[in-house]
Amino acid sequence: MSVRLGYRLAMTNNPIRCDIFCTVIDNYGDAGVCWRLARQLAEEYGWRVRLWIDDPAPLQRLVPNLAAGPVEVRAWPQAWPAPWLATDCADVVIEAFACNPPQPYVEAMAVCVRPPIWLNLEYLSAEPWVPGCHRMSSPHPRLPLVKYFFFPGFAEGTGGLLRERDYDARRASFDETAFRAEFGLPAKAPDELTISLFSYENPALPALVKAWAASKRPIRVLRPGDGEAASKTGSLSLHPLPFLPQRRYDELLWACDLNFVRGEDSFVRAQWAAKPFVWHIYPQADAAHRAKLDAFLALHPAGPQLEAFWRAWNGEGSLDWPDFAARLPGLSQPMKQWKETLETRPDLASGLVQFCLDRIK
Repeated sequence: MSVRLGYRLAMTNNPIRCDIFCTVIDNYGDAGVCWRLARQLAEEYGWRVRLWIDDPAPLQRLVPNLAAGPVEVRAWPQAWPAPWLATDCADVVIEAFACNPPQPYVEAMAVCVRPPIWLNLEYLSAEPWVPGCHRMSSPHPRLPLVKYFFFPGFAEGTGGLLRERDYDARRASFDETAFRAEFGLPAKAPDELTISLFSYENPALPALVKAWAASKRPIRVLRPGDGEAASKTGSLSLHPLPFLPQRRYDELLWACDLNFVRGEDSFVRAQWAAKPFVWHIYPQADAAHRAKLDAFLALHPAGPQLEAFWRAWNGEGSLDWPDFAARLPGLSQPMKQWKETLETRPDLASGLVQFCLDRIK
């Protein structure tokens, strides 16, 4: 059954109910991914979605009109009501990044007439073991329930990436001149390099700022959520922007020649933007993030050109901005090639919907 056929059949009956559980660890990343998926399931597939989140504050910044959205957002209480009624369990239950739904909710799932489809939406990784674990089932050790692992990914055999149906239409209608005027930016000079900067705290940043100031080419850095005043030092003009809602962040990526991104959500959006970018991966205490960085660099067609600078930005070695700047013109084509490759694969939401429809009796 195709996703569209399954969607039409589902809509002729009661809409599918979905509960997504999210704990916020990486600030905007966890909340951003969960909201993006929840909104897509509601808007594009007609699902009735509740998003349970333990810290709604980041979400309120990402989506200012949250209350008017298609998703019912609820605070995940520290003390979950017990017992929980089986009739108030959803048809599809998604735990984001192995956060584990509340135990009373899980107990209620077990006594449902039709147990929910239970998914663990995993973190994104390009590591080669991911396709083998995607869709893997895990029976509950005590209850008559089965959990499935759903892995986002870049390769065939993974869950793909989040991408809305209207993405190309929004991109085509984007007016860069109007965007710059809205945020008080002057018209772009012919040789200006416009950069967006969104990263975790990084000890390499001062050296990079110094290199930008010493550049022969004028550089304008746009930093969303930065409360500092605009400044100019040498060739560098630093222009703070207000915190941008999720959909407007795409516009920032489209307006720039180079994008510094972090975590998972902005990392994926940079790939759809098809502009050169630099990834600040979420650092992990056991250095597991380095294997993920290596895996992505090995997969991306521009990996050899990106490797030295990306490693330095992530704490391995020293930054060489002049070398990386010289490579930028040659990165445009592989970035477009990579986007086109990703577009040949199903997006994450459509694959997840099809997976669930195939299992809902």
